[in-house]
Amino acid sequence: MSRRREDMDGKDEVVELAALADDSLPPERRAALQTQVDGSDELAARLEEQQRAVALFQRAAEEVEAPASLRADVDAQRLGRRRAWPRPRFVLAGVAVAAVVVVAVGVAVHDSGLAGQQFHAALASTELAPGAGGEATLTKTSSGWRIEIDASGLPRLDDGRFYEAWLKNADGTLVPVGTFNEGREVTLWAGVSPVDFPTLTVTRESADGDQGSSGEKVLVGTVDTSS
Repeated sequence: MSRRREDMDGKDEVVELAALADDSLPPERRAALQTQVDGSDELAARLEEQQRAVALFQRAAEEVEAPASLRADVDAQRLGRRRAWPRPRFVLAGVAVAAVVVVAVGVAVHDSGLAGQQFHAALASTELAPGAGGEATLTKTSSGWRIEIDASGLPRLDDGRFYEAWLKNADGTLVPVGTFNEGREVTLWAGVSPVDFPTLTVTRESADGDQGSSGEKVLVGTVDTSS
């Protein structure tokens, strides 16, 4: 039996390697364990696995904006682990750790209402564009509402002319959500909720210095927020 196996059992080995990977191993133990890792291909491979798991978790944390309460819980757990060694008896190794954490963060974000809600709107033509029509999908994200429009029958506008989309509430207040030149695969963004601003319109505009709506509506629809 190797000296490494005599020094620690398998469970302690996983715990300490995980702590070395995420920088929570006490300094007095770190140097000794690193020496063992340097002298063992098997330990080096296991440490690398733990480091991949830590890196995966960090990337997921950067890509997903977790609720403040969840981030606080995670930070508190890490702080407590540094202060009160040893760590919990059972540690999931490798990518499984990151996968569990990523799923937990994703569920928390979804449940918190930060992202995932989606509504649709059918866009009908007006007398200014009798052959036009289309549909819109409005998806809630942590940054705002992503509005994807796919419309047909709208001639391309250029040379200082363009289309502009708006959301309107019951009081008639208009919020601009973006401009485009033609109606295929358009992506716009809104900082207001379609629940409060359920009317979606598209107008013809020109770069004339007037930021208000021209009133030249070419598409009109109501967002279905009942789902």
